[in-house]
Amino acid sequence: MSDILAIAHPSPSARWVVFYSFAEGAGGTPEGRYYDCHKIEHMREPTCLLAYEMNGQPLNEAHGAPLRLRNEREIGFKQVKWIESIEFVESFAHLGFGQGGYNEDHEFCGYRMPI
Repeated sequence: MSDILAIAHPSPSARWVVFYSFAEGAGGTPEGRYYDCHKIEHMREPTCLLAYEMNGQPLNEAHGAPLRLRNEREIGFKQVKWIESIEFVESFAHLGFGQGGYNEDHEFCGYRMPI
């Protein structure tokens, strides 16, 4: 992800990185597209990466092909699979119900609870 940041040159006001999945969240509601927000500073960590391979083979669909996020500073459900697009934003208040991710919008997870 640090390479993506170097190429994309997000605005200095960007504080969050939004990963949008091809997948719909549970329930199939109009606001049901799965997404998740991550702190932009976590994207510079060497353990944060976008995976397109696993064990020397292309990533398969069950493991999140075509692209899957691995951010070791966050808990498991925040490792977005089936990534369609990435956006750099100042705030996530305008996304979904404004809680920072599909799971936060639809379940009680606590507010932005990193590990």
